[in-house]
Amino acid sequence: MKKMMTSLLLAAAMMTMTTACSSDDPLTTSGGTTILNGGDEGDNSGSTSGSGSITGGGSSTGSYSEMSTFTVAIDKTTAEPTDVAAAQYPEDGDAPSANTFATTVNIDMTSPADPGVAGVTVTIAGNDVTVDHGSTEGINYVVTGTTTDGSLIINGKTNFGLTLNGVNITSASKTALDIECSGNAYLYATGSNKLNDGTTEDHKGTIFAKGKLLISGDGSLEVYGNYKNGIHGKNSIVIEKGVNLYVKSTENNGIKSGGDMFINGGIINVEVSADGGKAINGDANVTINGGRTTVIATGNGTWEADETLSTGGDTKAAAGIGSDGNFYMNGGELYAKATGSGGKGVKADYEGYITGGKIRIVTEGNLYYSNGTTESHNYTGNTDNLPSAYTSSPKGMKMGGKDENEVAYGGPLVISGGDIMIRTSGNNAEGMESKGTLEISGGSVLVYAHDDAINSTGDMTISGGTVVAVGTNNDAIDANGNMYLKGGTIIACGANGAEAGIDIEEQHKLYITGGYIFAIGGRVDGNLGSTSQGIVSATGSVSANGSVSIGDGSQTYCTFVMPPVNYGGSNTIMISTPELKSGSSYTLTSGSSSVSVTASNTISSGMGGGMPGGGGMPGGGPGGR
Repeated sequence: MKKMMTSLLLAAAMMTMTTACSSDDPLTTSGGTTILNGGDEGDNSGSTSGSGSITGGGSSTGSYSEMSTFTVAIDKTTAEPTDVAAAQYPEDGDAPSANTFATTVNIDMTSPADPGVAGVTVTIAGNDVTVDHGSTEGINYVVTGTTTDGSLIINGKTNFGLTLNGVNITSASKTALDIECSGNAYLYATGSNKLNDGTTEDHKGTIFAKGKLLISGDGSLEVYGNYKNGIHGKNSIVIEKGVNLYVKSTENNGIKSGGDMFINGGIINVEVSADGGKAINGDANVTINGGRTTVIATGNGTWEADETLSTGGDTKAAAGIGSDGNFYMNGGELYAKATGSGGKGVKADYEGYITGGKIRIVTEGNLYYSNGTTESHNYTGNTDNLPSAYTSSPKGMKMGGKDENEVAYGGPLVISGGDIMIRTSGNNAEGMESKGTLEISGGSVLVYAHDDAINSTGDMTISGGTVVAVGTNNDAIDANGNMYLKGGTIIACGANGAEAGIDIEEQHKLYITGGYIFAIGGRVDGNLGSTSQGIVSATGSVSANGSVSIGDGSQTYCTFVMPPVNYGGSNTIMISTPELKSGSSYTLTSGSSSVSVTASNTISSGMGGGMPGGGGMPGGGPGGR
């Protein structure tokens, strides 16, 4: 049956629904149940009981109305959350609880002296102290005191403990704490501790660790990087519950891990201001299982020369978290902010997996352009024929990239749980992107973006959870492969004009087999493959925080509540729910205004065609790094 297109004028003054619902609730059903996070296992397939209530439940800790205004700031005082996942370590036996260091070696940096402990040599040259425990087991260095021009160097071959107890070390020229020992370093901070490096000798960070570095404690540790990185681990780095860690770098990265990075707990705040700097940077995977992590990068994009590339180099953007491998979020809280051109909240070169925890990401920068000679921090020119190496688009969360031959790599991005909110405001700034496939099966995902809110280069599948996507200047949900909507709650709000609430690349198709779906924008762009539930369409305007309900006259099946964005004039509206059957008539209601609509199992020709991605390119914009 040809879809009926009905003109529905949803006046802003008539958006108060008689059905009970909150402006922070994306959807309520006939039973009054609110869908937010899905069930306890992060799954919400959108299935209904006999009364029409959604099974599952859960809630988002964030307010629905704050998705367009929330921000991220350094916070050293709020306690770390109790909602954590199991701690993880690089290898079995690495956990601090599995290691004991019973032999104490006291080092006073104010008045250094050799304590005369068997198996440990101590060398003192002015305020520079070098200790070496060789192959001696069970050593625990306890460091106190203050030096304004000194350093501590630790040599050895075995694992050791390092207790910082009210220490303040400033080096005028080099690394303040130089751990050259090849064994694991178990750093425990108690009391207040502060480390500063110098700027006259070449070194990698204020703290350098050759072996694995595991940081824990019941006190605080402040690290200031003035030459390069704040903390540089040549191997893996682990941060544990209890410690209050603050790292600030003005020249490069805040925390740099040469192996895997694990955050199992702690209150962690990292700030970086260098162009292209990462607050947390891992050469392998970055995993967050607990703690409260805040990362802020204020640097702009920059050009990184590389003669091995045909372009002569590549653009490099700053980021809150940058992983050269995969990104995993299982528990705890992550707050990320990037304010410079091309900046990203979370960036992984390959895959991303989110199973739990709370994520808040803000980016404020614009599109960065450079060819090695000319650069712009707010590039607005045509990017159709530019190498991707010349541009870096700001992103809230990005998995994957493009190689020198413009071939996408990386992904998938898989979300099965968690409470996620992303806001981007700069030119060409997307909310969430996977250069491979993208899958959402649970959790709460709220994205408010200047460009595409959610974008995938490959197929996109949404089978559970709650997804609220707003693209203020482009598409809300954009798949450059097939799109499979199988369950959950989906509210997709694209821009007016040629942009769409739901956009499928013209060579691919949309398949609907479940879920509560509301889409609004200039159009719904793409071709329908098949659907097992009815589709209703209309045109009209909807105000911010307004609501739209659909039912059969005797009952309301569900009420969709709009995000904080206005849609004036004539917009394309599409609704699909499990209750809708093709060929049946229903009542579409806004406030006291109602209209009769007929469900179909097709998308009308007026919704198809157009340029893929809203701009003729995968991703809805330039495929920059």
